[in-house]
Amino acid sequence: MSYISIIGGGSWGTALAVMLAEKDYDVSLWTHEPELAEEMESTRLNRVYLPDVQLPDNIKVTSSFERALDRTRYVLCVVPTQFVRSVFQEAKEYLDNDAVIISASKGIEKGTLLTVSAVLSEITHHQVAVLSGPSFAKEVIRKLPTAVTLAVKDRFLGLLLQEIFNTDYFRVYTHHDVLGVELGGALKNVIAIASGISDGLGLGLNARAALITRGLAEITRLGVKMGAEEKTFSGLSGMGDLVLTCTGALSRNYTVGVKLGKGMTLQEILSGMKAVAEGVETSVSAHELSKRYNVEMPIVEQVYRVLHEGKSPREAVRELMSRALKDEFYYSG
Repeated sequence: MSYISIIGGGSWGTALAVMLAEKDYDVSLWTHEPELAEEMESTRLNRVYLPDVQLPDNIKVTSSFERALDRTRYVLCVVPTQFVRSVFQEAKEYLDNDAVIISASKGIEKGTLLTVSAVLSEITHHQVAVLSGPSFAKEVIRKLPTAVTLAVKDRFLGLLLQEIFNTDYFRVYTHHDVLGVELGGALKNVIAIASGISDGLGLGLNARAALITRGLAEITRLGVKMGAEEKTFSGLSGMGDLVLTCTGALSRNYTVGVKLGKGMTLQEILSGMKAVAEGVETSVSAHELSKRYNVEMPIVEQVYRVLHEGKSPREAVRELMSRALKDEFYYSG
């Protein structure tokens, strides 16, 4: 049995597994590729996502849900958002009755427009917490200082999870606004693509700062309309994660944007990526949410049109800059 199971063997799942194992927790790391699981278990390396990191002995790697979830108390979901439903539909029968799920996936499901915690709750009927914030896996694995948010409705559970995840380099703050934390973590990926496009086009630092600031305004407007707390978006899972993802070269979403700005097609970019850039699919959900809640989100709209309708990045920028003039602070609809 393992005390903690991590479902998703990418870079973030692997980094969290190593961090928790180094706190002397017994950890199971599930990955959907049997060959990779066997290789990781025998070599103690994740050659695909974090090739230079040695896996501690108290991590067992498996592609079997039955083995990964055997009597596990805490289950981390680190699966790309659009696969969460199918993965946990299969995994749910192996969950312990008292298991708590912690979502570390950042996105919004297409079609249903549900956050990951809502998908997990709907499928499993278990308690779900959310771990989010500015946290590149490659920096966490190097033990560089990082601060994140742990959001859950149950205050006692939040304090317990805070102790489990906190280390001397990974500082965990608690919060109760689960929806706001998830929306911040998901929607910032769309703005990060816009920031990358701007840098790919060579538009300068002023333009990037404007996109980050106005992007945060769009995220906040939608979040508040959906029932989240405005203050959440000024925190680690809002502004913090947005700044990191819009400026850091380690960001997959920012990188997608840069390549789009330099003239590559989306298909060309994605075909060369091993990991998922969540903002590509989340842009569809974000665009639909803006229509559903009648919230003006011009940056999200232009990113959606560049990604999914073949619009020229330069034309998207031109339209953003030629919009009608207005007050900086307002609430739409």
